[in-house]
Amino acid sequence: MKKLPLATQEIGSMRKPRWLVNLLKNKNISSEMKQKARDDVSLLNLKMFENLGLDVVYDGEAKRVEMYEYTIHRIEGITLAGRIRSWDNKYYNKGRCIKKLKYKGPYHLDEFLFVKENTNNLIKLPITGAYTLADWSYNEYYKSKHDLAIAFARNVIRPLVRDLVQNGAKFIQIDEPAATTHPNEIAMMVESFNESIKGINCKFGIHICYSSDYSGLFPEILEAKNQQYTLEFANRDTMKLGRNKTNRQGYNVLKTFKEYGEKKEIGLGVVDVHINEVESPELIKDRIIYASKLLDNPKLIHVNPDCGLRTRTREISFAKLKNMVIGAKLASKEI
Repeated sequence: MKKLPLATQEIGSMRKPRWLVNLLKNKNISSEMKQKARDDVSLLNLKMFENLGLDVVYDGEAKRVEMYEYTIHRIEGITLAGRIRSWDNKYYNKGRCIKKLKYKGPYHLDEFLFVKENTNNLIKLPITGAYTLADWSYNEYYKSKHDLAIAFARNVIRPLVRDLVQNGAKFIQIDEPAATTHPNEIAMMVESFNESIKGINCKFGIHICYSSDYSGLFPEILEAKNQQYTLEFANRDTMKLGRNKTNRQGYNVLKTFKEYGEKKEIGLGVVDVHINEVESPELIKDRIIYASKLLDNPKLIHVNPDCGLRTRTREISFAKLKNMVIGAKLASKEI
């Protein structure tokens, strides 16, 4: 895979246009027309990312409903238990594992092939990881949560990854947002991740967000067989310009990666997905340069938002991504 200096990338989800949401809810619209509408938004997102100058792209998960529910609908052995609150006023349908998990086919393949056909950029395909699927589900079949996570990894995620790679996927991001909510289970997450990719030749990233301190991942995370971490930093940083530890407090945890001698790529979160304020290119540049000095190796850094941008309007999201690309170019010139 081509190595790009300070490559810019998206993380995952973008907010869907209101017209698409309304169209999908309309029972008088045919399934064929709904699929065409999803294709249109997928292509729109993809071309917006290209026009903004992102190096590594996907389609903003335009064809997915939600990272958990979309997945469990496509796995045998899971049934829905009902809606529960995840955070703020957001809810999701929680699944119950009632029998042995079984792979029903490559549920992200059609969308990946659509993206592959419509871009010449490098593609990073995001999927929900085994540990998060286990953590967010009720376990009524396997002996333990550990057994459930490994079952998701071996019976579902590994076959999915194998099918995606056989069809041309070269970079897969496995999302594990549940990882830091149970610090004593990092080893379980790592084991399920490694089981998910075992024997498959591809570049893999782990995306972990919403952590107050990533140092809690160590030392267990060192056993993961990934090539990139995609992490949240901007949410814990200040909006002040500067390259000192006070103004750039969100990035000081990178010292832990250096202390443990971790040499994998860092997908550096440089824009906060929880605020509407659009970070300036100069602020983004400062964040990147400060991080590169902590790591002593700017070649390890890829640049991205903290997480998916679906909580922001499309206008704000695209504005953040535009400044992110500009800030990365400014940082690249100075480095």
